[in-house]
Amino acid sequence: MTSIDLNADLGEGFGRWRLTDDERLLSVVTSANVACGFHAGDAATMRQVCELAAERGVRIGAQVSYRDLAGFGRRAMDVPPAELAAEVAYQIGALEVFARAAGARVSYVKPHGALYNRAVHDEEQAGAVVEGVLLADAALPVLGLPGSRLLELAAKAGLPTVTEAFADRAYTDEGTLVSRGRDGAVVTDPEAVVERSVGLARSGTVTSQSGALVDVQARSLCLHGDTPGAVELARRVRDRLTAAGVRVEAFA
Repeated sequence: MTSIDLNADLGEGFGRWRLTDDERLLSVVTSANVACGFHAGDAATMRQVCELAAERGVRIGAQVSYRDLAGFGRRAMDVPPAELAAEVAYQIGALEVFARAAGARVSYVKPHGALYNRAVHDEEQAGAVVEGVLLADAALPVLGLPGSRLLELAAKAGLPTVTEAFADRAYTDEGTLVSRGRDGAVVTDPEAVVERSVGLARSGTVTSQSGALVDVQARSLCLHGDTPGAVELARRVRDRLTAAGVRVEAFA
């Protein structure tokens, strides 16, 4: 039977502000990308999400980012590689404290936003992320876009790699994500997201923004937690995947 992991970005509140419905999403997804305080999240939120994830058997992932709370980690930044590696390790370590306190552990690492997109092509920044993961735990899987420099360098360094697809993001003909600054970068029609999810899981393909069929072999499928109606959409996706004969399970 075909299987796929469902991941979502969680813990993206800060102080009194809440962005994602963490508790309800954790009843649907199998892996949680937890913000580690650099683009969103704070210590109390990290602790709470780890406790909820551990209770539900959801895998905990460190969603590392550029230090950019004001821009939600989505602004382009030039960070020296040594500094970025240290900051990646720092974020993983912070989350590991709360994961272990909840009786679990950090199971994988996924860059967020601008860092995620930069690491697709930029060897220096991708290498810094890999170095940071190695500093924290040389056995941690790295989640990223198929064909990215990040996954290539992670594999060369001996780290497990996991490919990821996005049901609610538009793709280019080359298999990369359309920039959020362009029209149509985010797929907002719920039925389209559901159909794309099944297609990605069953056939490993997705239709690009130009209409081309693109090969996207992925072990994990991301659903953004800050999308309006995210919980209901996640449930629809999971139900449709199950109905299509796809087993939904964590990769880690």
